[in-house]
Amino acid sequence: MAEVDVLRGFALLGILLVNVSAMAGPHLGPADELYTSRVDELAAWLVTAFVSAKFYLLFSFLFGYSFTLQRASAERAGVSFAPRHLRRLCGLLLLGLAHGILLFPGDVLTVYAVLSLVLFAARDITPRTAVRAAAVLVAFVAFCLLLWGLFTLAYAVPLTPGAYDAALREMAAAHRGDIGSVVGANVERLTSRLGWNILYGADMLAAVLLGLAAGRHRLLTDTGRHRAWMTQILVVALPVGLAGSAFMALCRNGPLDARWYDVGSAVGVLTAPALTTAYGCALLLLLRTRPGRRIGPVLAGAGRLALTHYLTQSLVMAFVFTGYGLGWYGRFGTVSLVAGCFVLYAVQLAVSGPLLRRVRYGPAEWLLRAATRGRP
Repeated sequence: MAEVDVLRGFALLGILLVNVSAMAGPHLGPADELYTSRVDELAAWLVTAFVSAKFYLLFSFLFGYSFTLQRASAERAGVSFAPRHLRRLCGLLLLGLAHGILLFPGDVLTVYAVLSLVLFAARDITPRTAVRAAAVLVAFVAFCLLLWGLFTLAYAVPLTPGAYDAALREMAAAHRGDIGSVVGANVERLTSRLGWNILYGADMLAAVLLGLAAGRHRLLTDTGRHRAWMTQILVVALPVGLAGSAFMALCRNGPLDARWYDVGSAVGVLTAPALTTAYGCALLLLLRTRPGRRIGPVLAGAGRLALTHYLTQSLVMAFVFTGYGLGWYGRFGTVSLVAGCFVLYAVQLAVSGPLLRRVRYGPAEWLLRAATRGRP
């Protein structure tokens, strides 16, 4: 479906802008001490406000929506859906584990594999129940973050300047080392963030359930019919989402100390769905304009290769920033990283169309499709 592919292709840029900060590390000076400039601080604030915590929600929504399409495809083919779905989630799990251990410890494919089990169990719930469950999950995640954030504000001692430097030097050495050092660092980060991944997995599940509800109604089948209410949603959701995201960025990248981080995250969890929805509606409305009719096919091509592009982004970043290749971990500020992301994304957009004229699937899509069907 073109709209699903367009949204997925658009989300690739947001995912890349967020992931690069984790892959590249904080900007370090000559002695591997933390170094920031005003321009980089502004760029980090903008990325946090407009990008962070938005695009993984869009991907999760599309994951739930695509579930309904895959189930309908199995029914049309006259095959049992359960074995297909089980093979697909096993394929996602294996890809995610390899990706997280070897390339990027912030991998979400393993989370999607786990959520696939929940999604399959909830496949027959009504759209209204799915929406209510999503609202409860978002409120639960925000409450947990707010509670922890208030506890941190009350009892944690602010870190002094330079307190991070020793840990940063150790982290930089690990990522710039040999393959074993890089893998060890990835595994350590994977295990240390397990609890947070479970918490944010609940937030992703909320978006997945909303995608399931939308898929039941086929809301993306003919978006032209929904232009009026998409415009209304955009007008209401955009200011709410921007206000919450600005507060989150103020807590994470503003003058407030690090103890405000989780308080800002709690507000971000509550308001990010509004901004994500506004982005989606704006893009779908744009597709109905003359410029949008040119942009749409370009984004759709990237969206059809989203899994391949996602893994390729991590492969490129691992080569640039770790001991797999150049070992430039911590060498760049946010402005340089953002510029590099746009260059890489532009290349991915440029190659998607010509590639799809030669093949039907990217290599990662072909592999997952073969696992799903149980045959090449």
